[in-house]
Amino acid sequence: MSDLFPTPTDLAQGVFRTSDGGAEWRIWAPHAKSMSLVIWRGDRESVLSMKDADFGYFTHSEHDVENGLRYAYRFPAGPTRPDPASRWQPDGVHTPSAVFIPERPEPKRTWPGVPLRELVIYELHVGTFTPSGTFDAIVPRLEQLAELGVTAIELLPIAQFPGTRNWGYDGVHLFAAQNSYGGPQGLLRLVEAAHEVGLGVILDVVYNHLGPEGNYIGEFGPYYSDHYHTPWGNAINYDGPDSGPVRRLVMDNAVSWVRDFGLDGLRLDAIQTIYDLSAKHLLAELQEEVQAVAREQQRHIHVIGETNQNDSRLIHSPDRGGYGLDGIWADDLHHSIHALLTGERDGYYMDFGQPEHVAKAFNDSLVYDGRYSRYRRARHGNQVETIAREKFIVCIQNHDQVGNRPQGDRLSTLCSEEQQRLAAALMLISPFTPMLFMGEEYGETVPFPFFCSFLDDSLNKAVRRGRRAGIKGSQFRISGKLPVPASSETFESAKLSWSWDHDPVRSRLRQMYQRLLAARRLWRPLKEHLRPIAAVFELPTVDAGAAKVMQLTYEQEAGFVVLANLSASNCPLPTGLAEHRMLFTTADAIDSTPSDRELLQRYELRVLHVNGVGN
Repeated sequence: MSDLFPTPTDLAQGVFRTSDGGAEWRIWAPHAKSMSLVIWRGDRESVLSMKDADFGYFTHSEHDVENGLRYAYRFPAGPTRPDPASRWQPDGVHTPSAVFIPERPEPKRTWPGVPLRELVIYELHVGTFTPSGTFDAIVPRLEQLAELGVTAIELLPIAQFPGTRNWGYDGVHLFAAQNSYGGPQGLLRLVEAAHEVGLGVILDVVYNHLGPEGNYIGEFGPYYSDHYHTPWGNAINYDGPDSGPVRRLVMDNAVSWVRDFGLDGLRLDAIQTIYDLSAKHLLAELQEEVQAVAREQQRHIHVIGETNQNDSRLIHSPDRGGYGLDGIWADDLHHSIHALLTGERDGYYMDFGQPEHVAKAFNDSLVYDGRYSRYRRARHGNQVETIAREKFIVCIQNHDQVGNRPQGDRLSTLCSEEQQRLAAALMLISPFTPMLFMGEEYGETVPFPFFCSFLDDSLNKAVRRGRRAGIKGSQFRISGKLPVPASSETFESAKLSWSWDHDPVRSRLRQMYQRLLAARRLWRPLKEHLRPIAAVFELPTVDAGAAKVMQLTYEQEAGFVVLANLSASNCPLPTGLAEHRMLFTTADAIDSTPSDRELLQRYELRVLHVNGVGN
């Protein structure tokens, strides 16, 4: 039977501790007839023949192997390369790898993780979040985020990339935490510190492509697909010949982050470009393996897909033909709010911009759920039916929506104070899982442009040309000089100011975020992610015009009403809501204070209890 149905063994790759205290190296290199392991102890270089372990794998074991030992792989008549499954690249992408076998310290307390319903995500870029841009430098800020009401931070990709400045999507060593951020040791310290203050840590991982520099993985084996291509380069071989070890490498990477480093979730980048026609899609298989770790460690671990597909199949359970992901990004609410408040209608914003789009996002989670999209010139998305609303991750800003703009300008530079407060309140009172982009809680104005620091200057020049051409061909209008991606000044310009105490606008905004995040833990409609019924109607304004107002009501919570004036004019309150208790207003952020105001102010959102019904 074995001759009829041979079963290759897909082995984990990297360096692993053996029972006798030594270490075993494993590498899949079917493109090589033989492979040597090169190790350096001080100035002494040793070249060791590796054992052929069949199906393209090579192995070697050594005694007395400590973390930090430098090593690399040497082809028979070719170059010496770092390990594609390296856990540590202390000297960068082109240099030898270093042994790092994770050994997490015993936690000071049992960490259960953060339930999906309690997630409030804070997306941050390690290099620009603090002046020094390291994992350790984040730690002193964690308590402030917890006090704000955040329950998990989400790190932009940290897989080792060339140089010291990058968004992270040019990583080439999937397992190695960026050396300039503090390497794997720094990441372990950050995760432990976050758990100590009650915060989860989610990691953005990129499984659709690898970066262009320091990327030697194609020399080892058929890691790339002959059939698919992504906007950023070669697609990964997930369904072609010899795809088993490729899939195994990615599965092991996902499992390693959550098992060995204690991460609480993974955000999978651009899953619409993870091409796989296998009977079991990579995403479904990855989710199964990650959730096996969650059950073993008895804690919540979330796998969230970033996608523009509007496809509920991604979060449907496997018994309904879905992939079973815990959540997906849902951009339609962002697009609806952004287009409405800024007036931008170019590119994909042409499909949005009316108050009714905002209401449909509240009602149906997705605006385009099988409807025709003028931007795509095709029907887009499908209906989500009764899927729990917390499975949809929404935002009003994120690294893409800010950073893909020509100057990387934030919402705070595009909107008035009233509009900023309305946008934030709409996100925070929605039934979805909110995600903040670092600094938005106090109206940060420093930009977040694209930046990189390739060691090959020709790549830096190519990126600059490509960036300029891409923006000129995009929806965004260019005004002013474009930032130079490889310039250190571009990177430095993106570092947060962390200032709000002496600015009343910023201080009021941050207090509003804190109030509404507290409300999400207290008010039943928000705490339980109840689906509201959204309706838009016109009201006469004080200047004899008409204002579009959206009203949210909750059948399961009588008397709980949200009013949002989506217009730039004041208007009287709707008839029938004169007797109410105001729980919250964006106009002055007064909580639990009776209101005798009869006008709904421009771009104001109020949360009311009508007729004194309590929650």
